[in-house]
Amino acid sequence: MDQILLLILIFLLSAILTLLFKFLFTRWGGNLYTKIREGTPRAVGLAPFLVLLLFFPSPGSYLIAIIGLLAFLDDLIGRRNIKSLPFELGQLSRGIGMLLVMIVGYFYFGPVSIVIGFMIQPLNIADMQPGTACSTVIIMSSIIAVLLYLTTDNPYLPALIVLASCLGYAPLDYKGKIMMGEVGNHSFAVALGIIYTLWGINMSNSYDWGVGGVFLIVLILLIINSILIALLRWNNLRSFLEDELKIQNPYFGDLLMDVLTGGGLGDLVRKLTLKKRSIKVESVWGKHLGLRRLSYNPYAVSRLEKTEDFL
Repeated sequence: MDQILLLILIFLLSAILTLLFKFLFTRWGGNLYTKIREGTPRAVGLAPFLVLLLFFPSPGSYLIAIIGLLAFLDDLIGRRNIKSLPFELGQLSRGIGMLLVMIVGYFYFGPVSIVIGFMIQPLNIADMQPGTACSTVIIMSSIIAVLLYLTTDNPYLPALIVLASCLGYAPLDYKGKIMMGEVGNHSFAVALGIIYTLWGINMSNSYDWGVGGVFLIVLILLIINSILIALLRWNNLRSFLEDELKIQNPYFGDLLMDVLTGGGLGDLVRKLTLKKRSIKVESVWGKHLGLRRLSYNPYAVSRLEKTEDFL
């Protein structure tokens, strides 16, 4: 009964803070308010972040605190370039956050902290469409809560905390009235990564799979997580790939690869590795595997110039 009351409290607190930040960010404007959808407050994901910070058990809450604070800094700063450097200040802030999650997390969870850090990428892509990030968090946290309940005597409360905090925030997000911002999707991403790890540790202990087993389980859940997002964003992603990136007749692999490697950080990696070069994928299997999206370089001199390699 105490746990039920706690979850109700988490739900209500997340809902109240969501309404409060919606009002405040709309009033303050600046980088916390975007003209998208005729005006939408962003970074309202600060509400579930604070709730997770208060109620999610340690050491998981330490990692959520790290990524949430640095991600909110990105929300506050907005798109601001750093002179003489090939990335934005916000990208630097989020990149540092990912690295710190991996490094600090290593002392508590081992090598799987690398996968926990990479959870940020697909949730960030999910947040580009109203309700998609919320649906992902609700579905995956519910599944993990059930799996923890069925397979172990250890507490499954962390998964329910993630679920309750998202349910309190979600209604306005589904209506497109608010946006999570980096603080919201990054915090939920790390929270999901941690509850995936809790189940992975339980399964690995049960079957004596060791550290490698935990890593593999969480990696598989990351891929399932990304497949779900690609399915939820199917129509929008196809339109984006065709209209913006000129990838005609995109395969599901292209959609999945956009979820796994798209966005600002993915494009930054392409810029640093491919520079002005573009790669043209001709292989049918390469197209099915999403290599067209993986190798798409928005910084190429021209997709038509003779700077192309072929796969």
